[in-house]
Amino acid sequence: VRRARIHNAPMAIRTTAQPRWLLLDSAAAVAGPAALTAILVHLDTGQRRDYVFLYLGIVAVLGVTRGLWPAVVAAALSFLLVDYYFVPPVHTLTINDEQDQVNLAVLLGVSGLVGGVGSWRRHTQLRAEALARQLDAANAELTRLNREQSEAAAVAVRLAKTQQQVSILEESDRLRRDFLGNVSHELRTPLSSILTGSTALLARPDLPKGLHDDLASIADEARRLNRLVGDMLDMAQIEGSGLELRLDNVTLVEAVEAAVDRLHLAAPSRRVDVKVDGSLAVLADWDRLGQILDNVLNNANRFSPPETPITVQATSGARSMIVIRVIDEGPGIPAELHDRVFERFVRGTSGGAERAGTGLGLAIVRGLVEGHAGRVWLDDADGHQGAAIAFSLPSASVT
Repeated sequence: VRRARIHNAPMAIRTTAQPRWLLLDSAAAVAGPAALTAILVHLDTGQRRDYVFLYLGIVAVLGVTRGLWPAVVAAALSFLLVDYYFVPPVHTLTINDEQDQVNLAVLLGVSGLVGGVGSWRRHTQLRAEALARQLDAANAELTRLNREQSEAAAVAVRLAKTQQQVSILEESDRLRRDFLGNVSHELRTPLSSILTGSTALLARPDLPKGLHDDLASIADEARRLNRLVGDMLDMAQIEGSGLELRLDNVTLVEAVEAAVDRLHLAAPSRRVDVKVDGSLAVLADWDRLGQILDNVLNNANRFSPPETPITVQATSGARSMIVIRVIDEGPGIPAELHDRVFERFVRGTSGGAERAGTGLGLAIVRGLVEGHAGRVWLDDADGHQGAAIAFSLPSASVT
């Protein structure tokens, strides 16, 4: 379409301007011989038969510059003017002298020949100019296409490099998760042996006091390491899309009270205010919901003063979701961690206490909540000083 438009452009322009060109050609064909005649009639050179060569020059110029038919018109008009004004008897269109007849015939014939040659030359010149314009347009189009192809090739190369980098990163991340999962799994066996052996020794009544304290310390550190290994395994499952949930209708207040009981094993004096309606139920995995509540409650217990309470609230939210809030009265989460507190290995301090612990607890909470089609966030709506961690879970009425 573009080539056809370029090819036909000169013809279209000439067709649109045809009346103007026709008027100019007609004026030139008439004005040239008429002007020459007006000049020659006032001259008395005695060689009037030679005037035909002057008229022949005008015809040649018109043939070259204006084309064939203006040259033919000028030749015919020149024939009549020469015959009328310069060939005896003058002021008549009769010719008595044979030489004059020959001269006028030569004028007419040569004028037609010169006009035809000039017209052919002009037509060839116009076609050459049109072809040159077409070639310029084609070169410009080829330049544009080459530039676009070069840009497309550069983009394709960058895209291929990016895809290669993404593949490398994905493979590296997969290997990291596999390594983390394998190492964590392999650590479980020796940790279990340490815990079993130390617990059995602690149960012996004849154990010396100093040894008893050392074994208790070993058992506590083994439990802490076991929890860390468990967190690493959970993160590997969450990030590797290997999280399996056994969903069931769970009465929320029962899950919260069970988590509070587990918290009291480690912190018997911690006061926990449960404000959960007994009619609320969620669609969740009992074990994973308990893990979510344990992590959030342990986080609140770790960074709250011993005499302050922890509050657990639950309300019905939008889109058939239940919103659970765990509120403490501790120093709060630093402002610089608000956007990253649920990411892996994010750690910070507030009031001299390390708020994020190992950096896995809240990350696991986010992964488990999102695995239940919910979300987790920091809730500052009540304007309290401590931290308020909220998360949503689907209502048990949703199927």
